[in-house]
Amino acid sequence: MSDTSLPDAPACARNRDPILTHLCRLLDGSHKVLEVGSGTGQHAVFFAPRLPHLIWQTSERAEMLPGVRAWLASAPAQNLREPLTLDVDAPWPALNFDAVFTSNTLHIMSRESVQRFFHKLHTLLEPNGLLVVYGPFKIDGSFIGPSNADFDTYLKERNPDSGIRDLEWLDQLASDVGMRREELNYLPANNQLVVWRKYDNKE
Repeated sequence: MSDTSLPDAPACARNRDPILTHLCRLLDGSHKVLEVGSGTGQHAVFFAPRLPHLIWQTSERAEMLPGVRAWLASAPAQNLREPLTLDVDAPWPALNFDAVFTSNTLHIMSRESVQRFFHKLHTLLEPNGLLVVYGPFKIDGSFIGPSNADFDTYLKERNPDSGIRDLEWLDQLASDVGMRREELNYLPANNQLVVWRKYDNKE
């Protein structure tokens, strides 16, 4: 398959380098990472060979899998795994990971799907594991820049139950499943990289 036939998400090329800078640091001690919502697969084929110490497991909804597989076939890496079929609103695979990464997904999901996403992390993520989320967020009820406010309006016009999420609400969802926010990193184009950690139940 030629490059021109591959699905393309232009934002991936714009944000991959600043995200990778943080992932190299955050995932230094990780071994198995699940990417929830791999999209086209472009992030996976860029990150995996640059993080050779870990297994990068892609996942997507069934209708998106051909595009992910096409990108993985075009740029194979020894530590890059074929995508799992994963729908946040359906049963998840009975697997364990010490890190979960997702990019530009929480504002696309419904509020109920975001709640299910955090709830299911409880059984999938190992103690002391990390959840790393990239995307736009509202902080203290405010958008970070007018472009995010416009983007939120666009999202809600397409689906009233989508939209840029309040970071404090996500913190509460994380707390409900034994996780706490450790980092809030500001990245280009009014996006953030947020890190939560799951703590051992004994703590």
